[in-house]
Amino acid sequence: MELELSGIVIIVGAYGSGKTEIAINLAVHMHAKGTAVRLADLDLVNPYFRTREARHALNRLGIDVVLPPLQYMQADLPILTPEVAGMLRHPSGLTLLDVGGDDVGATVLAALADPMKGKTIQVLQVINPNRPYTDTVSGCLKMRKSIEAKAKMAITGIIGNANLMEDTTEQDILAGYAFSRKVSEAGNLPLIFITTPAALLTRLDKKDIHCPVLALRRQLVPPWKRAEALVPSG
Repeated sequence: MELELSGIVIIVGAYGSGKTEIAINLAVHMHAKGTAVRLADLDLVNPYFRTREARHALNRLGIDVVLPPLQYMQADLPILTPEVAGMLRHPSGLTLLDVGGDDVGATVLAALADPMKGKTIQVLQVINPNRPYTDTVSGCLKMRKSIEAKAKMAITGIIGNANLMEDTTEQDILAGYAFSRKVSEAGNLPLIFITTPAALLTRLDKKDIHCPVLALRRQLVPPWKRAEALVPSG
């Protein structure tokens, strides 16, 4: 199944759910399919592991990354640039917003209501059953409710990310898919896609997976590790 997204797509989720890795890899995937992609880093909560850490690799591929001003690049401050408002008022191709974790990070979206007025928007919640607070269906639904309240926007779809980094197995991905289906059904939301580490993509038995699968190449790594090469999934 092909993964196709366009318009304004906002990635939200619990802290540590993996939403930034997903935003980066989704941008690469859609760019490789010929879609013009702009990615805005709106993570104003976590000073580490933000989209901006992969900006050079993304820029080399031709993907436009919208960041805070250079002097505030490492600041943990609520900085929104006119460029963000501009890309929302006049979206083209795929406009991706990577938002900070939990309801605290989603608060920034309420401030963007005016430039997004009248636009078709998808707000996708990343759920990782291997993380605290989203390891149960009820926990995922509670997180959804708190994000929606602070963002003043409704979540429109689910992304399943049963990722344990280097320890992830095919069984973890399949169990995570089943869990994501349960959350999708309980919340009456579509399951837009699930993820898998790129190394597992060809080994994963996808016959019982009825949604697109996005391969992730890890970018946000500690200083003693090297990021994987950013190439589109196949």
